[in-house]
Amino acid sequence: MPHAHQHHEPEGADLAQAAQATLERAGEQWTAMRASVFGALAGFDKPASAYDIAEAVSKTEGRRVAANSVYRILDLFVGANLVRKVESANAYVANAHPGCLHDCIFLVCDVCGQTTHLDDDRLTGGVRDAASAAGFVPVRPVIEVRGRCAACNGG
Repeated sequence: MPHAHQHHEPEGADLAQAAQATLERAGEQWTAMRASVFGALAGFDKPASAYDIAEAVSKTEGRRVAANSVYRILDLFVGANLVRKVESANAYVANAHPGCLHDCIFLVCDVCGQTTHLDDDRLTGGVRDAASAAGFVPVRPVIEVRGRCAACNGG
């Protein structure tokens, strides 16, 4: 089980380098298309769908990129911990610390769509323990809390 610790959250080129290093440690190549998909996703300020990402990459590349190609890359990225999937929105966010393994806790604003990712290993460990006690083997717990962010709640 992961432990609590402080994160350095890289941005921009540093985040892309961290993602590339993580993917390569997993035995995968960091291709130009994978770099484009990651860069496009990291450029969104809210979770983005594969279609949003395909459109952004198509504009950057100057050629049409199919959403199916983006989905395959996103699946690889989720498996390598570069990207997190917001299940209820079928959308994705770049993992701000791809070298660290934590279960997902998302706070999803129903008004503006802003999504905040939290790490709380104590809480997610409890979810894993409860699943295990029920005879279930948890692989990738995702907890989503829907509501209103501070800005949309008037605060």
